[in-house]
Amino acid sequence: MRIVVFIITLGWVSTFCTPAGNEVSEPAVKMEVVLAPEVAAGKDLFEANCSGCHGVKVQAFADQRWKHGNSPEEIAATIREGRAEGAMPSFAAMLDSMAIQNLVAYIQYGINQVGEYDFEDEFDYDTIHSHLGQAFTLELVTEAAEVPWGMAFLPTGALLVTDRNGKIFKIEGQEAIELKNVPQVNSKNQGGMLDIVLDPEFASNQLVYVSYSKVHPEDAELTTTAVSRYVLTENGLEDAVEIFEATPYESTNHHFGSRLVFGDDGYLYITVGDRGKRDDNPQDLTRSPGKVHRIKSDGTIPDDNPFVADPNAVASIYSYGHRNPQGMIKDPATGNMWAHEHGPRGGDEINEIVAGNNYGWPVISYGINYNGTVFTTETEREGMEQPKHYWVPSIGPSGMAYVTSERYPNWKNHLLSGSLKYGFVSVMPLRGGSLGDETRLLEGVGRTRSIVQSPDGYLYIGLERPGRVYKIVPVSE
Repeated sequence: MRIVVFIITLGWVSTFCTPAGNEVSEPAVKMEVVLAPEVAAGKDLFEANCSGCHGVKVQAFADQRWKHGNSPEEIAATIREGRAEGAMPSFAAMLDSMAIQNLVAYIQYGINQVGEYDFEDEFDYDTIHSHLGQAFTLELVTEAAEVPWGMAFLPTGALLVTDRNGKIFKIEGQEAIELKNVPQVNSKNQGGMLDIVLDPEFASNQLVYVSYSKVHPEDAELTTTAVSRYVLTENGLEDAVEIFEATPYESTNHHFGSRLVFGDDGYLYITVGDRGKRDDNPQDLTRSPGKVHRIKSDGTIPDDNPFVADPNAVASIYSYGHRNPQGMIKDPATGNMWAHEHGPRGGDEINEIVAGNNYGWPVISYGINYNGTVFTTETEREGMEQPKHYWVPSIGPSGMAYVTSERYPNWKNHLLSGSLKYGFVSVMPLRGGSLGDETRLLEGVGRTRSIVQSPDGYLYIGLERPGRVYKIVPVSE
């Protein structure tokens, strides 16, 4: 099968200085790629149907362990039949045999290019960037974590980074120390080591909280989202106490959530995804998945939780009707939580989280199924909250930060959300409970998994495939 045709063009890729000191661009050979028709058709299909979960760069998607095989026949079977345990729907009703063949050709193209070529325009991590009048550079902090899911800063300035693959690192200068005695996790698919947060009184008690996908102690095929509290020592975690366990356990390996944020009330807010059981979990108050939960730091339940008086409800539930929230922040102005969540194909949302509210999933949605079919015709219903913002097409939101720092004056009071699908940071002003127009920062930087503002006011972003953490440094510094 013919895959690509190469075209040689001239591109301006470097500079040199003239005797007068002026920078002049120097021409160099640049490779452009024209895809064979079947591969080009597969590229369009991939971007329309697959990129919501896997991102738009097929090489990054292809660079993985292929559980069900990566031969053309095996990939075609996965597309036709789906893989329910991994949230992969069947596309047999949507794609004919020719379309599946084209999609397979494009995925095979991606597999062939992994580690050999990069036909995409490279993002320039070393240049000076600018957004909303703020110039800045990116400073590489660490490459220790393959999937830097959560970040938390210690009073010393050291950075704790969770790696979804099952590790936690402490970054001190150029050294990355892998912590000992971390929880055992299920790192299949979307599971693994998830978020991390310090206790509000960390300076005196040294307590940290970690969310993760926990394996059922009696059935290794079942998992859930759990949160444990630890004492942080010099090189590890001690005195483990599990303070939250979502029930029921599920056999799926996706939609775990999970973000952790302490509120002004001193309570811990926890997001839990619907575990891929949209018809069972999000609207059912007897089940933990598809909810935002609120607990005390020892795992007990606040007396004013909205459903605490309902003997049938899970007492920790704070809000419900959520799909898969992977970003959450506290609004300093109101104390309310704001969270974003993945929609299916379209319909990613940002919501202001209010006690007792129902956010509608899956009864109302601005999205459709991944395979193009419709699961609801409703976008609003009485008693269900409308999102403050939604994305169509989906951006794959993950990680969230609210900028309070004076280091980025033009970004202050803005909400930042990472994009896994397109590889950028969404920027929106958040004032008085309202979001303004979106702009996009660092377009093409890579799959943005996590964002955090440090105690000294710097912003950090965690990228995956490959795993890196960058510090955003104002250029004036």
